[in-house]
Amino acid sequence: MKLSQIVKILDASVLSGEKYLEKEIQTVGGSDLMSDILAGISKGCVFMTGLTTVQVIRTALIAGVGAVIFVRGKKATKEVIDMARANEIPLLSTPYSMFVSCGRLHAQGMKGLNGSR
Repeated sequence: MKLSQIVKILDASVLSGEKYLEKEIQTVGGSDLMSDILAGISKGCVFMTGLTTVQVIRTALIAGVGAVIFVRGKKATKEVIDMARANEIPLLSTPYSMFVSCGRLHAQGMKGLNGSR
């Protein structure tokens, strides 16, 4: 699924990475524990979290995440947005909870980090 489709499904705002909206995303994971993303199979996934710190971007870099989505309408600081932009990580914000966001993407065919549906 293209990132642009995910933006529509989640009524998301694009905070950075507008030029990457045609990127293909195969899996999605959600957690507020960065260790869950580091331990999971997260290469190229969409990573959803309610945390908006620079540690999220650092974790995304290490794990090879394809995009980060802040849930519950969370907004990032300029520092976080600038770090995501500098590292070419698309950064989005959705008004939906993590549960609803994951459910909406699952209903459209997205798979979990382990590839299951």
